[in-house]
Amino acid sequence: MGVHATILAGGAGTRLWPRSRRQTPKHLLALQQGAAPLLRQTYERMRALVDDVYVITEQHQVKGVLEVLPEITPDHVITEPLARGTTSALGLAAFTLRERDPEAVMLSVPADHIVGDGRRFRQTIRRVIKLAAHSTQLVTVGLTPYYPATGFGYIRTDGQVRYGRTTGLKVAEFIEKPTFDRALSFVDNGGYYWNLAIFCWRADALLAELLEHSPLHHKLLREVVDCRKEGDQETAAAVYGALPNEAIDYAVMEKTTRLLLIPSRFHWIDVGSWSELHSILPKDLAGNAVAGDHILIDSESSLFDVPGKFVAAIGVKDLVVVESDDALLICQKSRSQEVRALVEHLRESRFAAYA
Repeated sequence: MGVHATILAGGAGTRLWPRSRRQTPKHLLALQQGAAPLLRQTYERMRALVDDVYVITEQHQVKGVLEVLPEITPDHVITEPLARGTTSALGLAAFTLRERDPEAVMLSVPADHIVGDGRRFRQTIRRVIKLAAHSTQLVTVGLTPYYPATGFGYIRTDGQVRYGRTTGLKVAEFIEKPTFDRALSFVDNGGYYWNLAIFCWRADALLAELLEHSPLHHKLLREVVDCRKEGDQETAAAVYGALPNEAIDYAVMEKTTRLLLIPSRFHWIDVGSWSELHSILPKDLAGNAVAGDHILIDSESSLFDVPGKFVAAIGVKDLVVVESDDALLICQKSRSQEVRALVEHLRESRFAAYA
């Protein structure tokens, strides 16, 4: 029984446009000066905890993944012909790993999170692996919320379950991004945790749940794996493209009765927007994050990401200014979550080349 980490490294991270795009998604970028790309950081966290590490990514990102992780072999990159949601990606990984290791334990983590407090994180992951390996349960990590966040999903728990010496909490409900008042009640009442999209299960346990709750995914993914074994990549890609584009939360997690949660506390940031990145970058006394030469007069709480250029600002507050080779973003920091909608507009307009 081997423990295999599967790092989900797909998508474009459009809320960090214009830096993050389809060909250069945020997990391949170094978002902090002097830091490694997020995928590299995730890989380093995982490799000490498991037997081996796989990366799940889209075909057009394989080259970038191998540039960031030159030590992994191509057979440890599980390739999607195109993005079809996390149910398809994780199901493909489960089928692939079960072919190689019939008793595989699969730990799934996103590639684009920043995690601090490494000791506590490692303790949590070891508990998650132990619980999944010695049961037929699906296991997730829930972070105890330390403020009433409205940008994260929550998980409500109800009661404990013990397997051997490891105890987990029964998952009762997934809750999408709540209003502030509702999020505040979650923090005050307890029993609610941030959904980090970290999961662990035996590969055969996930496939059994797919067969029960999303049989079309199970059927088509098995066809994809069979076609690939026969060397028929064209048919495999066509079948994969016919899969429903659905998140694992909706397809399986909200329906299964076998989901447990391990609660934990460690420093975690999704880095889902420029305002969230601003919160972790070094700042001056006025709360401005800016690298390189600059003069800021009567300016505060702003982010300037303008590589190679002198930055001058007068009287600005709570602003995001980000420049890439061919685009410039200027927005209020409080509206940085709307960058994703801006990219969608770009894709549907005559400016699609900039998306």
